[in-house]
Amino acid sequence: MLSHEAVPLMRSSESEEAEVSVFPINPASSTPRFFYISSRYAFRQLTPPYPARCHPILIRLLDDDKVDDETTAAVPREDGSKDPLAPAPQTRDAYCEPGLRGISTSPYVVLCAAFSAIGGLLFGYDQGVVSVILVEPQFLSRFSRIADGASGAGYWKGLLTAMIELGALIGALNQGWIADKYSRKYSIFFATCIFTVGSLLQASAIDYVWLVTARFIGGLAVGMMSMVIPLYISEISPPEIRGALLVLEALSIVTGVVVAFWITYATQYMASEWAWRLPFLLQIGPGLVLGVGITFLPFSPRWLASKGRDREALQNLARLRSLPVTDHRVQLEWSGIRAEITLHEQITAEKHPHLQDGTRGSRLRLELAAWADCFKSDCWRRTHVGIGIMALQQWVGINALIYYSPTLFQTMGLDHDMSLKMSGVLNICQLIGVSTSIWSMDYFGRRPLLLFGSTVMFLSHLSIAVLVGQFSHDWPGHRRQGWASVAMLLVYMLAFGASWGPVPWALPSEIFPSSLRAKGVALSTCSNWLNNFIIGLLTPPLVEKTGYGAYVFFAVFCLLSLFWTYLFVPETKGKSLEQMDQVFGDFRSEAEQKRRERIEGDIASDARGLASA
Repeated sequence: MLSHEAVPLMRSSESEEAEVSVFPINPASSTPRFFYISSRYAFRQLTPPYPARCHPILIRLLDDDKVDDETTAAVPREDGSKDPLAPAPQTRDAYCEPGLRGISTSPYVVLCAAFSAIGGLLFGYDQGVVSVILVEPQFLSRFSRIADGASGAGYWKGLLTAMIELGALIGALNQGWIADKYSRKYSIFFATCIFTVGSLLQASAIDYVWLVTARFIGGLAVGMMSMVIPLYISEISPPEIRGALLVLEALSIVTGVVVAFWITYATQYMASEWAWRLPFLLQIGPGLVLGVGITFLPFSPRWLASKGRDREALQNLARLRSLPVTDHRVQLEWSGIRAEITLHEQITAEKHPHLQDGTRGSRLRLELAAWADCFKSDCWRRTHVGIGIMALQQWVGINALIYYSPTLFQTMGLDHDMSLKMSGVLNICQLIGVSTSIWSMDYFGRRPLLLFGSTVMFLSHLSIAVLVGQFSHDWPGHRRQGWASVAMLLVYMLAFGASWGPVPWALPSEIFPSSLRAKGVALSTCSNWLNNFIIGLLTPPLVEKTGYGAYVFFAVFCLLSLFWTYLFVPETKGKSLEQMDQVFGDFRSEAEQKRRERIEGDIASDARGLASA
């Protein structure tokens, strides 16, 4: 515990004392250096040079005249000018280097994130397993209503693939309160139990209604996992490698798609119905591994703090950072977590004072009010970004390619077997693209990746539309143009994998305040699944009736995503979850800024006693 003494400072215009806490940087040293911290988060050292490390104590400094330009950062006003008296961001030492080097020095948190990302593998597998199964004769003989030539085959095929999205929409929406009440890790456990039931029902389906119902149940679990796993990873990760660890979710999803495709490609040569039953059955294995293993992972420190379990939150945070609880970086992050939770609890109590009596009815109404708060002025920008980025991820055409890539390749002149093989190659290209974002997410940032991806995907779709429109009437006579179309589709998949694949899964779990994070991520994930559901229904008739028009359709949305990203998406690279108020400019008044400063000061002062107890 650091000792400190009060040092009186005189105001320049009055004989009024302002108390400033002064702390020794190295109390054991024979010539200790001292520093104090103002409410402006500026570190002022009584003897230079300025310290590289310091204890996170924030106090009030009344002697404003003594804050100079070197120790106070200027923050832009809304009109673009700078306010020299605005609070500067609180500085901190990094836990590690960003990107791959940071991952190599943070083994425990990487292990926790990678294991929880098995849920993404299940999600991707359950999505990808249908792409080959939909064209298998063994499958079509059992479910003849979706076979080519059957009445309404396109609609019934679209409904089958879309049922997982409908189930996922409901599962993601319901997971918000479960993750808040029972914890992030236990909600993952609940999801794996439902996933196991859905997988067994899919493997044993004997008619179309049974299969559609089983896909819906499996979708419930997929939606639950797709919402809570990024949330869990974001809350346990240090800011320097949070983007890279969130990529593990997207990487697992694509890996699941690739594994499912090649398993079903191999089993299609089995003569019996095991050609499609076995792939459904195999996904139970990793689901059971995740369900059992997740119980051994730590609780999210931020969830623990939201439940008032501050000491456990500190211990889990230190364990995840592989540092002692007394480390100044752990203390600073811990204090910031508690301050952010306290601030938003106070704001919520002020918004809904009539719902604070603790009765069951008030708790239910407060839960509903919290969902509504996501759409109010102080959180609307975040909700808009979360919902918008997930919606556009679907409308740029990705799942249309995953679900119906064999059909799309046939429109480019490839035969059945080559279409299936190229669909597998397409998924591998996405996997390669996503792999690059493990490094690029924290190196370049989220926003540059989105802008790059939108541009390349737009050009790819536009090129394919031109080639298909010009030469689809005679592919045998224009083989070179057919393969050029295939190449552009592969380029599209590489660009998507490096940008719009991982970033939309990462960003929503970063941007919402602690009090609304689970609900905000749930709304964002619901947006993904709702639009995924619509795409699943829309794509078969779109491809069947418009031909190259499908590529024009998706090209327009790629261009729209470019402008939308440029106008609305902020950069979150290197920011802690507690700094998102600054990123989005959500402080509504100077009074709210000062309130947060007071909370941080009180919590940091209390932290010294709690940490040393």
